[in-house]
Amino acid sequence: MPETVTGAQKGTKKGTPGEHPMADTLTIIDNRTEKDFEYPIMYGTYPEYGAAIPAKDIRAIKATETDFGMLCYDPGFTNTASCKSAITFIDGEKGILRYRGYPIEQLAEKSNYLEVAYLTLFGELPTKDELDRWTYDVTHHTYLHENMKELMAAFRYDAHPMGMFVSAIAALSTFYPEARTIDDPEIRIKQIQRLVAKVGTVAAFAYRHSRGLPYVYPDNELSFAGNFLAMMYRTSEAKYEPNPILEKVLDVLFILHVDHEQNCSANAMRAVGSSHADPYCSLSAAAAALYGPLHGGANEMVLRMLREIGKVENIPGYIQRVKAGDFRLMGFGHRVYKNYDPRARILRELAPEVFKVTGTNPMLDIAIELERIALEDDYFVSRNLYPNVDFYSGIIYQALGFPVAMFPVLFAIPRTAGWLAQWLEMLQDSDQRIARPRQVYIGYDERKYEPIGKRD
Repeated sequence: MPETVTGAQKGTKKGTPGEHPMADTLTIIDNRTEKDFEYPIMYGTYPEYGAAIPAKDIRAIKATETDFGMLCYDPGFTNTASCKSAITFIDGEKGILRYRGYPIEQLAEKSNYLEVAYLTLFGELPTKDELDRWTYDVTHHTYLHENMKELMAAFRYDAHPMGMFVSAIAALSTFYPEARTIDDPEIRIKQIQRLVAKVGTVAAFAYRHSRGLPYVYPDNELSFAGNFLAMMYRTSEAKYEPNPILEKVLDVLFILHVDHEQNCSANAMRAVGSSHADPYCSLSAAAAALYGPLHGGANEMVLRMLREIGKVENIPGYIQRVKAGDFRLMGFGHRVYKNYDPRARILRELAPEVFKVTGTNPMLDIAIELERIALEDDYFVSRNLYPNVDFYSGIIYQALGFPVAMFPVLFAIPRTAGWLAQWLEMLQDSDQRIARPRQVYIGYDERKYEPIGKRD
């Protein structure tokens, strides 16, 4: 039996498979050198959902002593664990989403957004006193410095609300320079309270600017969702009273979008935060990632699709064109979920309640029938193309009166809590280092510089 070595050591000559003394190890055989390397296998809470080996140890696999070492080539991080996290659990095969162990269905039914934000950030559901204090702290940080109004007013009249949001969040760092002291727990918590509170105000101001309307200041007597609706839509009334059904639906939408594991924007938050940038700049980077149509703009594409279909009777023909490869069925399928997105199921049940208040919308009928046909068609089922959260969220946002340009901003408001939870967890993880991926260089070898007169 060959000597047992770890991947951080030099490899030994190839031995007999299955003879290693440790059960939970992985042996890699380098056929170039006939050496094998043994690595400890790391497991998470659910070993059956995957395991990992320390990627840096793979560098020990070398063809020669001067070889840089083996790398893992993984564009898009499709199979790379960049961190350990206890925030969100997703089982895409079974359609499960949990925040800190709590099923999303229970949280959407029984909690409000600020309670779920607390859970996501701090790991436990708050006691009544903790929730009251948290709600008070967030509520009384919703106001923006008056200079922020001047900044918002400087944008063009047709500036996209998400572009304004990204810029304004970054600008907030200049108002709170102490935020750079990220090693101080009390200062970190203060910035978390400020950001969770102020993103709604920034979002509402961006909307009002795009409409040429005067800014509406926060109303601390309203709920988080109710206050946001007031800042968006209040006109001349002395006191804005949000419709309780619409207020609840918006609160549920916020809960459903709090966090979703290591997606593009969460990765951006961690990557920028790993340089110890302040949380405002880090969160601005995360929001910029969300601005991309492949991340935060999918529900807009669903609305375009439903408008293109136009009528329920046009659905079969549209389905045939999808199956022929003319285009994709928007709002179906997900990078993670290979089953029905649990968030989509919740929104499907809420949509009729919304339209009882706002009036009927033919697009809901099209969406429901499109879903029914697709889920009975083996073409879509065999490809795990089930409705995702974007399939119904866009319809509901539109029914609530939000323009399409506001959709990614609405996404960013609740996701702020998740981004900050990811940032906080990263700072407290002793394994974390500044993000610095490797590359596989495919350019020229060294070349001789030629004077401009001698170049072809």
